[in-house]
Amino acid sequence: MSPSMDHPGVSSRRTFLRVGGLGLGLGNMALRSLLAEDAAGGGIRVGPHHAPRARRVIQLYMSGGPSHLETFDYKPGLDKLDGQPMPASFTNGQPIAQLQGQALKVQGHLTRFKRYGQSGQWISDFLPYHARMADKITILRGMVTDQINHDPAHTVMNTGTAISGRPSMGSWITYGLGSEARDLPGFVVMASFAGRNPQPISQRMWGSGFLPTRHQGVEFRAQGDPVHYLTNPPGVSTSQQRELVDAIGAIDLARGGPDISSRVAAYEMAFRMQASVPELMDLSGETRETLDLYGARPGDGSFASNCVTARRLAERGVRFIQLYHRDWDHHGDLVKFMNICCAATDRAAWALVTDLERRGMLDETLVIWGGEFGRTPMFQGKGGPGRDHHIQGFSVWMAGGGVKPGMSFGGTDELGYKSVEGVTRVRDLHATVLHQVGLNHERLSHKYQGLDARLTGVEPARVIREILA
Repeated sequence: MSPSMDHPGVSSRRTFLRVGGLGLGLGNMALRSLLAEDAAGGGIRVGPHHAPRARRVIQLYMSGGPSHLETFDYKPGLDKLDGQPMPASFTNGQPIAQLQGQALKVQGHLTRFKRYGQSGQWISDFLPYHARMADKITILRGMVTDQINHDPAHTVMNTGTAISGRPSMGSWITYGLGSEARDLPGFVVMASFAGRNPQPISQRMWGSGFLPTRHQGVEFRAQGDPVHYLTNPPGVSTSQQRELVDAIGAIDLARGGPDISSRVAAYEMAFRMQASVPELMDLSGETRETLDLYGARPGDGSFASNCVTARRLAERGVRFIQLYHRDWDHHGDLVKFMNICCAATDRAAWALVTDLERRGMLDETLVIWGGEFGRTPMFQGKGGPGRDHHIQGFSVWMAGGGVKPGMSFGGTDELGYKSVEGVTRVRDLHATVLHQVGLNHERLSHKYQGLDARLTGVEPARVIREILA
């Protein structure tokens, strides 16, 4: 028995449309016409503005601020001054988070560094698998940001501004290019945790802001149901769900409204995802060799399993894939928690780059690794030593997607405090990512409150051409 026929007050789809005065043919015709526009997942596209070097982006987001001084930024001078007062010439007038107003002393490196590969990249002992791909990554050692606390710094790294409610980079990219995935969202987010504490990440970090809502990121959970409310309730068949989607879509089209296309596209995408998402998240079809490469165990909710899923998403045409790993906020006991976080992410990041390369996908996939800021050269902590938030200099790396492999760009001063060479602002990073996927950051805009709003804002931003192949 069909619930649509037997539940009081609910009629069949055909009756529903006829009573609404739409007519089945007209309603379906309009719905299908609109959905044809969205068949590739992205609707009407703005770009590309030029030939792209990358078709997709995978961002490995190390949430909490990994220490550049224990990963990629080796400073012998830091060890020489270990335990001594931090020279005031570095810190006078500078914003510091929790150490503001306290006596500052230098904290030397808490691990060893070595040079790796033909490129001679400095990489710490915390990252032995990164050492294996020294010649595949480009390290940006001169990064700076302007927000010293987590939430506003996340907001800057994701949306280009500390103002809440602006579109995220993934939303801008799908707005500009659409998606090649018909049965999956163009922008997918996943999160994992291993470390000090599971710091929250606001969903607005992958929001679409003032862009059409179809461009917002969709969070997939690594354990349990991947997406809330995606499965049909008991007693509702796939064909009945198909009828419901068509009926609601036709009614909405008849009513009209400024966001109607996004709403109807969301109905249709949700229906298609009911089949595509379970298949995507089922890693049982992956070979044992591949799972061992990543160190992944299907269903464990780990960063490693998320990296395998990221590669599967990339194969299926998803445009922007963002993997958050929490938590790199090491104010104390830095060695203990760096060991935990690096053990959870180091091998998987290397495996993702390696797997993409061996499948012939790395050249068309831009991989980005980094957090919202770095850590201070000064000591902080109770128990084991740690480091405070730091915005004047930190490191990010990129691989694939038309970026030169095996090089470093930019650098900090002799204590790793301030970026002094190749200074790279977040908006420069965003401009470069957009450029590699074929979008001009100055032309990619959307009218908002009378202005042509952009991801890179109104201040000057530049594509980092020195790192481009």
